Amino acid sequence: MKREDVQAKHAEGVVFDTHAIANPSNLQEWIVFFKKGEGRSFFLIDASEEVESFARLDDLINELKQLGIKRVEVHC
Repeated sequence: MKREDVQAKHAEGVVFDTHAIANPSNLQEWIVFFKKGEGRSFFLIDASEEVESFARLDDLINELKQLGIKRVEVHC
């Protein structure tokens, strides 16, 4: 899910279970995983529709704050 889609859904009142997890293809990076009801889930993706990854957890948290996400579960 692209940033603008996350912001739009959040503005509509859609609530996601948001998780920060280690990137399975590079354990030195972090990715965002959104869980939505009915067994649907999404990753945060960039403009190229690639999964967005972050080298630092602090950067990921700042990005989520900018998207309006106030709660995230971190999985190490």
